[in-house]
Amino acid sequence: MNIQYETAEALQKFADRIRYCAIKSMYAAGGGHAGGVLSLCELMAVLYGSVMNYDPANPRDVHADKVVLSKGHCGPVLYAALALSGFFPVSELDTLNKNGGRLPSHCDMNKTPGVDMTTGSLGQGASTAAGMALGKKLQRRKGNVFLVLGDGELNEGQVWEMAMFANQHKLDNLITYIDWNHQQLDGYADAICHMGDIAAKFAAFGFEASAIDGHDPALIREKTLRVLSEKNGVPKCIVLDTVKGKGWSVTEGRTGIHHIAIDAEMMAAAEAEFTGKVN
Repeated sequence: MNIQYETAEALQKFADRIRYCAIKSMYAAGGGHAGGVLSLCELMAVLYGSVMNYDPANPRDVHADKVVLSKGHCGPVLYAALALSGFFPVSELDTLNKNGGRLPSHCDMNKTPGVDMTTGSLGQGASTAAGMALGKKLQRRKGNVFLVLGDGELNEGQVWEMAMFANQHKLDNLITYIDWNHQQLDGYADAICHMGDIAAKFAAFGFEASAIDGHDPALIREKTLRVLSEKNGVPKCIVLDTVKGKGWSVTEGRTGIHHIAIDAEMMAAAEAEFTGKVN
């Protein structure tokens, strides 16, 4: 059985546990893509803690819900959620990006139990997620596909090719989340390639789309459950207004945190901040 957290408080605590475990794993690896990892913790808490149907003992179940973290460089947030949900021991998070380990820096479905699609080359996860959703429909399999894209990733034309495809094939079992944390690799997203109203763009491609607070787990849960109930032939998009590096004083509200080294002093600060939140 998958874990179930129904209250806002329980979901937030699960999100903070994911956040802390992700930080610890990146510390063990010497660093990581902290900014985009930490902006997704509430979403992962909702998906694995309250929305999805899955079985850690049978990660290849074709009828289970599936997640495609297209921004695959943020694998540590997915690994933390998977470990805390029982797919593999939490202690294994300390092997992030270690030779011979099962947790590479970018998601690999052939190595990590619970990872549903290999990702890393931005934009490609969008296409594979749409293909998975279509496959479920054609084979009459249960479950939905939850696709997670970065806002900088929307610069990839392949994302918009997927949007046309999803609309054409009426993929109402595809739920796309945009991690709109306003920064990408080398600066603010709007300064690099201004996307305008992201929800309106997806709506123009035939999606039901809206933007919500991406750090409110109760709201994410409510919105997700609502769109899941609508099997109306329309793909869904939820734009999550987030903060890069959210929830850790070392990173939140700062620039230049797309990828950082994490030293012992920074880890000590994390331990002090999270002790009361995750116990």
